[in-house]
Amino acid sequence: MQQEAIKSPRSAAHWMGRLHGMGPVIGLVLLLIAGTLLNSNFATLDNAMNVLTRTAFIGIIAVGMCFVIVSGGIDLSVGSMAALIAGSVIMFMNMLGPMMGSQVMVVVLGMGLALVLGAAFGLAHGLLITKGRIEPFIVTLGTLGIFRAYLTYFANGGAITLDNDLSDVYSPVYYASLAGIPIPVWVFLVVALLGGVILNRTAFGRYVQAIGSNEQVARYAAVDVDRIKILTYVLLGVCVGIATLLYVPRLGSASPTTGLLWELEAIAAVIVGGTALKGGAGSITGTVVGAILLSVISNILNLTSIISVYLNAAVQGFVIIGVAFMQRSKR
Repeated sequence: MQQEAIKSPRSAAHWMGRLHGMGPVIGLVLLLIAGTLLNSNFATLDNAMNVLTRTAFIGIIAVGMCFVIVSGGIDLSVGSMAALIAGSVIMFMNMLGPMMGSQVMVVVLGMGLALVLGAAFGLAHGLLITKGRIEPFIVTLGTLGIFRAYLTYFANGGAITLDNDLSDVYSPVYYASLAGIPIPVWVFLVVALLGGVILNRTAFGRYVQAIGSNEQVARYAAVDVDRIKILTYVLLGVCVGIATLLYVPRLGSASPTTGLLWELEAIAAVIVGGTALKGGAGSITGTVVGAILLSVISNILNLTSIISVYLNAAVQGFVIIGVAFMQRSKR
């Protein structure tokens, strides 16, 4: 009888834990059902592809953000970083276009620059946080303003526009499809798969989780904490670069409003997906589900006009606060 009494609470805790982990998936399924009931246009292939394509940008950034948050960090600058990268890439390609005979090569070099800039900005964050001993919140809050100010300066307060000929060459990166699925969705899928493998199947991923759980114990276990933290921010920067190189051909321009509130959406996707705000535990699968869930909420609001579309960011803010409260209660 005593063994049964012990086993029962353990079994209940096990099932409660599994139910908690399935929360984002259950929420997404309920939203899909609600969207279908509210508007017949919601449950169409075209709308599904539209939602996934719009999710791709934030989803790719959220994969990198997951590593940073699991390690116990945060990055508030990803939207401004994306804006500056987009503007820099467009200026670079416009400058290089008349000098080179191959416009395809110009586009390829521009895409490469996006990745290099993302990695460089991430490296700067990592060094300031680890070697400079400055809190991640302060560092990225500062660069949030710096990145967007420089983009505004380069654009002279307006927009930086890609040359029309280059835009025609670059546009398939966003608008083309493979097997009926848009290219950004394929890239999102590849990034998510790689992120899941890195986080769950490599020593680096285990170190990231160990640092987030208890940084001091990780140091005692001979983990190079500073190097791992720097790499998480570099990884996030590369993800921002990938998202940006997919985003540029969508509009062919960059302005001071480019990437606005992307940091809110990326952080929301990560925590809605079940990643602990205090670090130490997280899931790329949950992050992907969280990103899709937030996009579905916005899509339902756009299709049904239940509330004003201008309140989308407010809804995401309420979701962040609600999930944070539930995580606090669980702890």
